[in-house]
This record gives sequence, C-alpha cells and structure tokens, in this order.
Amino acid sequence: QPLHVAFGGDAEIRTLRSAEWQGGHVMPTGDALLSGYYLNELLMTLLARDDPHAALFDIYARVVQVIASEHGEVLQTALRTYELLLLRDIGFLPELNAQTLTLSPLEPDALYVLVAEGGLRTHNAQDRTGLAGSVWLQLHDSLSTDAPFTATLRLCAEMPPEQRNALQGQLRALLHYHCGVKTLRTRQMMIDLQSL
Repeated sequence: QPLHVAFGGDAEIRTLRSAEWQGGHVMPTGDALLSGYYLNELLMTLLARDDPHAALFDIYARVVQVIASEHGEVLQTALRTYELLLLRDIGFLPELNAQTLTLSPLEPDALYVLVAEGGLRTHNAQDRTGLAGSVWLQLHDSLSTDAPFTATLRLCAEMPPEQRNALQGQLRALLHYHCGVKTLRTRQMMIDLQSL
C-alpha cells in the first residue's frame, strides 16, 4: 500500500492519527497533473461523502498511473475511459446498447447522441456531433467485460480522433449537467492557462 494509515480511539469512534506516504507511482506533471486535478474534481463533486466505491477508486489509481507515465493521445484516452466508468459506477450512464426512452435497439450505421435528460437518442439536425450506433455498441460491450478498464481503454485508443472528440463533448455535457456547473474549475483553469 502506498499510504500507511494509523487510527486511534475506541471501537466506536475511530480517529485518524497519522498518514505516511509509502511510495507508489510517479507524480504526474504538466498536462497530466491538470488531468489528475480534473479526476479529483469529478470524484469530489459527483460522489456523496462516505459513499464507498472500491472498484472506482481502483480504476482511479490505474488512470493516475497511466497519465503519470504516458502523454499525448493516451492521456485523452485514459480520461474518456475514466469518465465512462465513473458515470456507469454512480448510475448516471444509461445502457449504451439501446435508445433510452424507447428501448429500441441501435442501428449500427445510424448516429446517436448522449444527452443529460434523455440518455441515448437518435441524432437530429440540432446536434453538433453524434456517434454511430456501432461505436456505442462497442462501448457497451467493453464496459460489460470482466476487465472494463482495459477493454474500454483499448477501444478508446483505437477510435479515430473525430470519434474520440465527439465522445468527449457528449461526456463533458453529461458530467457538467450532473455536477451542476457550466464549466468545471479544472477545465476553466486549462482554458485560462492556454490563453496565456
């Protein structure tokens, strides 16, 4: 364990007495560090206090390890994977193998969008981006495996940039909706740094 924690007090009231760093993976820097802040902001905003999500925190540790050691496209791939798994784990991601309101199966060649209040639905003229039904079905399958982190990370890495960008925009809108903000603080900080 990278963190050694010691508790004191009686059996009914446990008090944190100390926490010592025992080592672990490399600390992220640059864009990876900002991405780490983003992961933390999502966790702090979307999870209820004292609500256990053991599997999600294991995935968080794996994503931090990836973003600390890799750069470029892998960074974005890891973030999309984490967003999908976080939304699924806390119950905000609809099933990705059917339209949410009608439960109609997805047509592989038709375009669909993920919207906050309606789930997955058919793409229309007002939508800026959409993803083919085949992509949503692949995402559904990767999230349903015994190793969803590895399968989804691989799938996102294999996506063409335009598909990954379309997925990013739709996940961003869904996350902002559930976080109750127009722009997350870390995203605004990235925008401000890029403008400098």
